[in-house]
Amino acid sequence: MRDGSGVRRTAARLAAVCRIAVCLAAPLPATAQAVADTGWIPLFNGRDLDGWTVKITGREPGDDPARTFRVEAGLLKVVYDGYTSFGGAFGHLFYRTPFSHYRLRVEYRFVGEQVPGGPEWALRNSGVMVHSQPPSTLTRDQQFPVSIEFQFLGGTGAGERSTGNLCTPGTNVVMDGQLVTRHCTSSRSGTWHGDRWVTAEIEVHGGGHIRHLIDGQVVLEYDAPQLDPADADAKRLIHGADLILREGWIALQSESHPIEFRKVEIRVISPPPSESPGKASHARPLYH
Repeated sequence: MRDGSGVRRTAARLAAVCRIAVCLAAPLPATAQAVADTGWIPLFNGRDLDGWTVKITGREPGDDPARTFRVEAGLLKVVYDGYTSFGGAFGHLFYRTPFSHYRLRVEYRFVGEQVPGGPEWALRNSGVMVHSQPPSTLTRDQQFPVSIEFQFLGGTGAGERSTGNLCTPGTNVVMDGQLVTRHCTSSRSGTWHGDRWVTAEIEVHGGGHIRHLIDGQVVLEYDAPQLDPADADAKRLIHGADLILREGWIALQSESHPIEFRKVEIRVISPPPSESPGKASHARPLYH
């Protein structure tokens, strides 16, 4: 016979997942029990971009006249058929809700050719930004949000090129007890050539530990995501001495090479008691 505490834990978990689903306004799987069993909530509904806001460099939030981000045949696509030249139009598609402790899973693949005018380094290059500032706080001409980037790179047909890397626009992290201020850090992943689907996951524990996984294997780990006081965009967001980022928005990138996503889903993780709501010692104003 199941003890009472086990029943209470099961009921609490189901209630929590249902609250998350309502908050995200995302469709549930077939039954609430299926959600409770897996914990995964889809952020992309497979039909449209409901719940997402695009921000293209040089334009206001929501303005994407070339339909860079679109949904076709159940896939969320980054497409450049409306461009004659890239022109520095870096883009990001932001989900409407900030998150703190979670595991995000996406399935992506690079397709087609890079749009003319795209920078050489952006060939088969994209990613997901986490702990990002919201789209409303980006300046009109800002190319990248202050965030932690889970970078995706596709193989070029020859040589090695890891994916699941880390890049840090306006931020720093800690690795092996040392503050890391370089912009990008390569992962331990293999190389994925061609247009095969790749499963990428990032596990985020607030302002603590972060792990990158590719096809189920941990390829990079670090701690203490934080604002970089030497970065001009980050300086606008700093208020007080606490630089640690404990939550933020999620955004998909457009960097001049077409990419497709067939799954974008999240599983929220309960924070430790020391970071539960109401613990003022861990509070800092979210991006202003």
